[in-house]
Amino acid sequence: MSARCDFAIDTTTVAADLDREGHAVVPGLLDAATADELVAGFDDDHRYRSTIDMARHGYGVGTYRYFAYPLPPTVAALREQLYCQLVPIADEWAERLGVRDRYPDELPAFLARCAAAGQERPTPLILRYRPGHYNCLHQDRYGEVAFPLQVAILLTPRSEFDGGELVLVEQRPRAQSRAHVVSLQQGDAVVFPNQVRPVLGTRGAYRVQVRHGVATLRRGGRHVLGVIFHDAA
Repeated sequence: MSARCDFAIDTTTVAADLDREGHAVVPGLLDAATADELVAGFDDDHRYRSTIDMARHGYGVGTYRYFAYPLPPTVAALREQLYCQLVPIADEWAERLGVRDRYPDELPAFLARCAAAGQERPTPLILRYRPGHYNCLHQDRYGEVAFPLQVAILLTPRSEFDGGELVLVEQRPRAQSRAHVVSLQQGDAVVFPNQVRPVLGTRGAYRVQVRHGVATLRRGGRHVLGVIFHDAA
């Protein structure tokens, strides 16, 4: 009997969308009550290992908080279940790019690989934006070991803010960069590359660098859950 998966995604559609657009939207991954509960916990200091003021570090303007272990049950379940479902895509990408390593089938084994490389700090996080806040383009690399995909989930009802869209920029070799602007509804998730993705060219697959950020929030407030699968050094 297969294990229960509360956060099942259509991996065939996700893989196809990633190949075509460089990202994949999963509608309604979280229900509104679960999203609201995560937002309500933003100010609970016991949940987090660190808080980052983006302006202080030149990352943008806004605040994000890294969860501490043990992760809240919903966050832990999301991370474990999404990882298992995304591993086949990650392995396919590795094969296309000529990378020999493959990813363990389950998250604990992958986190053990992170720990062996000195990466033991949890990386799932929650981000809060207010009017005028934004996030500069970046990549979430925290050490030698990394998973090639990550997930962001909008926690705030779309009617409560304007702006604040996720922005993905592909830096294509010998070509101008391509930008994607992703607008979500509450509970929607977007799967996107952590650093690079394979793109099929005339001579096989080549690497495209991807960075992500958040456009300026014009009105209201916006909370996002970030699910990153590798731990940090």
